[in-house]
Amino acid sequence: MHPAPSVIIFTTLSGLGFGLLFWLGIGLPPVTGWVAFVFFAIAFALAAGGLMVSTFHLGHPERALKAFTQWRSSWLSREGICAVAALATMGLYAIGAVFLGATWRPVGIIGAVLSLGTVFTTSMIYAQLRSVPRWNSWLTPALFLSLGLSGGALLAGQTAIAAPLLAVAATVQLAAWQKGDTALQRSGSTMASATGLGGIGEVRAFEPPHTGTNYLLREFVHVVGRRHSRRLRVIAFALAFVVPLLLLFLPFSHALAGLAALAHLAGVACSRWLFFAEAEHVVGLYYGKRQPAPGAQPIS
Repeated sequence: MHPAPSVIIFTTLSGLGFGLLFWLGIGLPPVTGWVAFVFFAIAFALAAGGLMVSTFHLGHPERALKAFTQWRSSWLSREGICAVAALATMGLYAIGAVFLGATWRPVGIIGAVLSLGTVFTTSMIYAQLRSVPRWNSWLTPALFLSLGLSGGALLAGQTAIAAPLLAVAATVQLAAWQKGDTALQRSGSTMASATGLGGIGEVRAFEPPHTGTNYLLREFVHVVGRRHSRRLRVIAFALAFVVPLLLLFLPFSHALAGLAALAHLAGVACSRWLFFAEAEHVVGLYYGKRQPAPGAQPIS
């Protein structure tokens, strides 16, 4: 898939923002007044900012409000509804914490659940797609949720909680990469199934369907060199998990906590670029851009 910058920024920032809102909603850290204002400002800037950036990838951003009407069938619509509900609920909770010195626990719990639900609905936009076998797995929501919770714990200064959550997220990330590399092969999709001509014999590409590019090739067929992919995976894994974990085991300081959060943010952004760039849409089979046959090298 084409790794659009707007979608990478959206999924990275909003995941961290709603992760932080989750921890604030359950009372970690237990802050009020101006300290609470700073925490909520960071959380809302990341969550709402990421959502706003995502509209730049829409073909018609002016029609974005129509997405809210399709909640019965669209995970994108459910994401929008959850996001608005989470931000509104946590906004009310923030008013109490910042201006009244009150922590309305029921409101915070509801907001925390909605925040986590927003991250889940975002992940399901991708996990539901059978046409992208790498994403069509329970590991996709597990990855989004684990990254949101661990990153949110880092931003909330909950180092004792962040360390094991980072370890869990690292494990899920490795599993997603390992299973994803063979997902297209295991899906059973081939050029024969893509063209519907398998019943008359072996199918192979004689010539491209057309001489120029088109929307499908631009958006759904993006090939990453295997060596380049491996290098980026090492960078992403080191920044998102290894560096923050090492910093968390050092004596606590606000500077080290901030550095751990920044390293994690950079690592998640890198892994999110790979999340999109490595995703093999089955339409690539029709154009002869994928090789799912057994023994072929995975597109990674």
